[in-house]
Amino acid sequence: MIRIGLLSDTHSYLDPAILEHFADCDEVWHGGDVGDPAVLDTLEAFAPVRGVYGNIDDTEIRRRLPENNVFEVGGVKVLMTHIGGYPGRYTTRVRKLIDDNRPDLYICGHSHILKVMPDKGRHLLHMNPGACGRHGFHRMRTVLRFSIEDARVTGLEVIELGLRGAIPPDLRP
Repeated sequence: MIRIGLLSDTHSYLDPAILEHFADCDEVWHGGDVGDPAVLDTLEAFAPVRGVYGNIDDTEIRRRLPENNVFEVGGVKVLMTHIGGYPGRYTTRVRKLIDDNRPDLYICGHSHILKVMPDKGRHLLHMNPGACGRHGFHRMRTVLRFSIEDARVTGLEVIELGLRGAIPPDLRP
């Protein structure tokens, strides 16, 4: 069994609670819009990271992360990209990537909308962990945690980190 912590749209802010929630994770996956390279540094010091760059990411992040990431973990083929849509509403570029790569799990970010849903026509599971940073229009900051076991995604958990504008207790005056 492999435990995964999935986040996206940090926009230069990594809530310390995320590392606590991901303490038992073997890998951390980032769906793009990292922002400050220090966020990626912190995650890489914490656990192995797989990720993609997003539309706000600068050249340093784009040097460190690909636009599209296709890999296999525990018998699950994964396709990750930042902007791509969801079942029934994929971008043309992502529809081609999905059809060419035939992943079991498709991950994206960008929308700041938490969404997990099957795509029965393409035989995959779509995940967007929402946004965990402080910038954007989302109200609740979220991440996902799950396992890959026997070539299946299991034990999916949605973790709410609090309202976007809330100041964590450890940073309050």
